[in-house]
Amino acid sequence: MSYHNKTDGIGQSPSDAIPPDPREVDASVDFLVRAKPRNERMANDKIECNACPVLCQISPGKVGACDRYANQDGFLLRVDPVVILRKNLAEGSTVAVPFLGNRPQENSATETPPTWSGDLLLANESFVTGLGSSTTYPDYKPAPFIVSSQHEGVDVVTVVTEGIFSYCSYKVKIDTDRYLGPEKANIVCKGEVVGHVTTAEYGSQMLSIGGVHHLTGGSKKEGRITCELMQQLGNRHAVELSIEGGAHIIIQAGKAPIVDGVEEKHMRVGCGSAAIGIFARQFNGLVDEVVVVDDHITGILTEHQAGKCLDMKPSGLKINGRKSTPGRYFQVANPGTGWGGTDIEDPLSIIETWDPAKAWPGLTLLMTSTTGAMASFYELNEQLIPIEKPIPAAIQMIIDRIVENCEPSLTSVLFLGGAGGSLRAGVTENPILLTQAIKRSLVNVTCGGAPAYIWPGGGITVMVDVMKMPENSFGTVPTPAIVAPIEFSMKLDDYRRLGGHMDYIKSIDQILHTGSWHKDGAPTARIIQERGDKNHWPFSDQPMLG
Repeated sequence: MSYHNKTDGIGQSPSDAIPPDPREVDASVDFLVRAKPRNERMANDKIECNACPVLCQISPGKVGACDRYANQDGFLLRVDPVVILRKNLAEGSTVAVPFLGNRPQENSATETPPTWSGDLLLANESFVTGLGSSTTYPDYKPAPFIVSSQHEGVDVVTVVTEGIFSYCSYKVKIDTDRYLGPEKANIVCKGEVVGHVTTAEYGSQMLSIGGVHHLTGGSKKEGRITCELMQQLGNRHAVELSIEGGAHIIIQAGKAPIVDGVEEKHMRVGCGSAAIGIFARQFNGLVDEVVVVDDHITGILTEHQAGKCLDMKPSGLKINGRKSTPGRYFQVANPGTGWGGTDIEDPLSIIETWDPAKAWPGLTLLMTSTTGAMASFYELNEQLIPIEKPIPAAIQMIIDRIVENCEPSLTSVLFLGGAGGSLRAGVTENPILLTQAIKRSLVNVTCGGAPAYIWPGGGITVMVDVMKMPENSFGTVPTPAIVAPIEFSMKLDDYRRLGGHMDYIKSIDQILHTGSWHKDGAPTARIIQERGDKNHWPFSDQPMLG
């Protein structure tokens, strides 16, 4: 059955799906098996989905506003598959496979899925992720999957769910020297403010995108566009943004950024001072003076301590800017997309003068950017005026080495979400115990099986690299909020001490045949393509599993 013409909302239309046969549903379970109309005005053939606060009323054969739940013959069914990570023992990597229950997989036009049987996904080699699992809304329900397994003889429980995150954002690291915009500048998407520029880091520009104030604190349009953008960015699609007072950019996780229509190639080897220090010995004897132009710290070789230690003759060069320490200058120009992240196009424009008592005709000067992408070679004439000359081959080799030492320009996207709220009730009836256990490293938190960093302090604030998560890990609900997978793994004894929902624990073998206990995590035949990343296996080398 193909689901289409969603009720309302945002997101992409789902692919065709094969939901489980409603006759297989356990009638003794009254959670989400068949949603009942909440009011007399709702048509009898519609069902109400309570997987999020929107409470969509879904007609037969249609999906809700999030594209994730459907009405098949009066039964509420999950359209997406639950994704299980299977450990590839031969290669030591993990493979994402869809959980299809006891139905055969469909062949895809572009993918050849692995053959599945109940014995292939062995308990000790499989990890059920929150991707496709369903939520705990309206928050009193235990998590849809509470999975028991063994790891090196230790009984382990993994609590699996999807979180509905209003408090969430992306921290985006863009490896480039290009000036993207002033710190605190607004980031705009489709006319709406969706984030801001934050503090630059070494060789990278940093953005903060999304967050609760943009999702819920502004207009309905701002929230909708922010939510759509966050889903696309988290799912590794390209997004187009403008920065007020700065650049127009296209960014995509795992790809080089495009700044004002130009694809970036490299991040800098270091600041101008660092480049001077790294390559000083190589330049010595080949050129009399070297200036590495940088928006932050511009370096002058003969004045720099590295040049002095090499007994290089002072050149008498004086440049614009504020002197920090010998050979290191701040603010030689304004930020921009020119040389070394400045706004200059002619590197000679930063030269103030030459000291005639120290400079001499024939003095050679190399000026280069921090990435080596821009470089010019000069020789002083009788009037101590720099005259551009071809770059000698020996010096070009060093410039090429600067380029070689610059890492490729890349966009990194980290999801940051607050999991300290109601989803904890899906783990235990006493949520503070879960928070405390995580801080004591008794519980390992993953997102789609990917390792997550837990911020210190109160609550459960998780941060995870979207490139380590399965593809299309993020969904949305039109509240608006982001839906993301999250898993909590711990020893069975620790779970019991947390006051966990012990009656809902199932083995992986049971889950493969019966699915989620509340029946709205029904698998389908959509295939998740195998990924080649090297994520740590979620059970491997974790202190609490010792």
